Amino acid sequence: MPAMIWGWLGALGIGLVLGTLGSGGSILTVPVLVYLFDQPEKAAIAGSLAVVGSISFVGAIPYARRGLVAWRLVGLFGIPGMIAAFGGAWAGHYLPGAVQLLLFAIVVLLAAALMLRPRRSDGGESARQPLWSVPLDGLGVGFMTGLVGVGGGFLIIPALVLLLGLPMRRAVGTSLCIIVLNTAAGFYKYLGVLEAHSLTLDWSILAPIAAIGIAGSLIGNVVGGRIPQAKLKRVFAMFLLVMGAYIVARTAPAVF
Repeated sequence: MPAMIWGWLGALGIGLVLGTLGSGGSILTVPVLVYLFDQPEKAAIAGSLAVVGSISFVGAIPYARRGLVAWRLVGLFGIPGMIAAFGGAWAGHYLPGAVQLLLFAIVVLLAAALMLRPRRSDGGESARQPLWSVPLDGLGVGFMTGLVGVGGGFLIIPALVLLLGLPMRRAVGTSLCIIVLNTAAGFYKYLGVLEAHSLTLDWSILAPIAAIGIAGSLIGNVVGGRIPQAKLKRVFAMFLLVMGAYIVARTAPAVF
């Protein structure tokens, strides 16, 4: 099957994962852009921020309409995340693209490990973590968003569910809103990074990927409540382990 077809299927998968799990879409976007559409690493990271932000924005709308967004946590988590995402994108200006891709692979492997770790998905609304610590979590996730182009949902979801006691569906909606804020800030800064490296975004690729991903997110939103998410996460985590190892094998020689 031609790489282009795999790329469009990957775009659909990005949306499905984001709409169903509220995380993981950006972990697919960068490899799709680098390996299937031959995008330079920094352009792929910036493109990932644009695509994932767009998909997350549309995907968050049904959750918001059903009252499945904790807006106070969006502010506490997302505003510091926006500041840190700006800083992460600034730092990315000084790193070689291969180093960023290697860091991305490490993040992918971390995501897989977190998804494979058993966790409870129930719980009430009562906070288990002091609210003052939430902005600190937002800073860490936001910096990673700007540096390597991931939305950070795989870290946001566990924080919302395990540490703050949100039900899973409300955590997904809240995560999507936080991802929108983080990716918007990171993308804005990355426009300057791309200009400094004489790179441009190929919207003829990014726009269809975003459109297909949005369709996938809407489908994922509908079917998400009908699919056992624990099983889905395990399958996706195993895929991430393979993909992360592949990226490390490809990028490590260029770095070391």
